[in-house]
Amino acid sequence: MLDGLSVFFPCYNEESNIVFVLDSAIQILPDIAKQFEIIVVDDGSQDQTAALADAYSRRDSRVRLIRHDHNQGYGAALKTGFRSARLPWVFFTDADRQFDLSDLERLVPHTPSADIVAGYRLHRADPWYRLWNASLFALSLRIFMGLSAKDVNSAFKLYRRDIIQGLPLRTDGALINAEILCRADRQGRRIVWVGVSHWPRRAGTPSGAKPRVILKAMIEFWILFFDLRSIKPLAKNKY
Repeated sequence: MLDGLSVFFPCYNEESNIVFVLDSAIQILPDIAKQFEIIVVDDGSQDQTAALADAYSRRDSRVRLIRHDHNQGYGAALKTGFRSARLPWVFFTDADRQFDLSDLERLVPHTPSADIVAGYRLHRADPWYRLWNASLFALSLRIFMGLSAKDVNSAFKLYRRDIIQGLPLRTDGALINAEILCRADRQGRRIVWVGVSHWPRRAGTPSGAKPRVILKAMIEFWILFFDLRSIKPLAKNKY
């Protein structure tokens, strides 16, 4: 069991899912951490996501809402969540219910020997075109940035707060997970991968495959590539 855990959910138009996700977190987290907080990062939703999260926070002080005035992008939502975390370990997952929050129990045993414990999807439940995009993206990261990762964009990761808050993150879009892993790898941080379950989206509409999101990620990819060229990789931490 962890001494302290900050959990946050980046959200954009998840009114159909947010209450269920918060109910699940309230039920599961007492068995995972002695102390915990839950943060909803609403990235300028145009539906009732923020209103529902705000009402929930008024009923339960362990939940708080942080809202962007307008949609800033997935990376911006994650950076807000990381900055807002107060406890020693930080976990995030999306609010689309494609991950089983109870799988967090699989990650916790690895925390004594890791800086980042990352869940990878054992059987990814996404359409073929997203699987194809993910394979091409992973190959590009290996070729151009030397990053080998089981599941770069899996939204099920646990971080030491001092590590994640110390990374100079610049990405505001979908490249954020790749940037985190690349920068952590350059710093010699210990990353452990653990298999987790993955389910089809039950409600709501995904936005990650929209052309403008992909175009922004491509631009950020090359910005990150040239930025990382000036950083000398360090040896992995020893435990």
